[in-house]
Amino acid sequence: MTAVKICGITRQSDGAAAARLGAHAVGFIFYAKSPRNVAPAIADEIVRKLPPFVTAVGLFVNPAAGEVEHVMERVPLGLLQFHGEETPEFCAQFGVPYVKALRVRAGVDLIQYANDHRAARGLVLDAFVDGAHGGTGIAFDWNLIPSDLPLPIVLSGGLTPENVGNAIRRVLPWAVDVSSGVEASPGIKDPQKIAAFMKEVRSADV
Repeated sequence: MTAVKICGITRQSDGAAAARLGAHAVGFIFYAKSPRNVAPAIADEIVRKLPPFVTAVGLFVNPAAGEVEHVMERVPLGLLQFHGEETPEFCAQFGVPYVKALRVRAGVDLIQYANDHRAARGLVLDAFVDGAHGGTGIAFDWNLIPSDLPLPIVLSGGLTPENVGNAIRRVLPWAVDVSSGVEASPGIKDPQKIAAFMKEVRSADV
């Protein structure tokens, strides 16, 4: 089955719902400019109540190394996700597996980017929106993804219960990453939308 990450978790009930409905990972955004920003203390409470085999992912945007270390001291994260212009050396220094996000648009060399970040566990491919670092609810042209990308693809950007099945059948990603597409409002998840999203993912994998 295509793995699913529900990102932008800010409430205990939403983390529990995501896990119960079959998400493989839940994401916590540690970026002050995001409407889904969460304090480490709250993230810690949520993570410690997650069931086994659900990965807690910490998302950062152009942080200082000390910021990442501060969060890691307080939150038991299983994976780091970098959404800015972080270098491969920066991402790899924390002793925790990471994925690297790339905002896709025409002219970006995804294969070179993957080779630069070959220590990453995968590439998160998101829509390019000027001045935004994800969470925009906008999809990008999936035809821009090369078929021979040398890292696992985590497809993001504008995914919803209505389009995720088609996205999986076309792109064949290792995982999909959704935030706004399963929300009632920024940072507040809708369990019915999560359930519908998961149902479509399972149907696409048949």
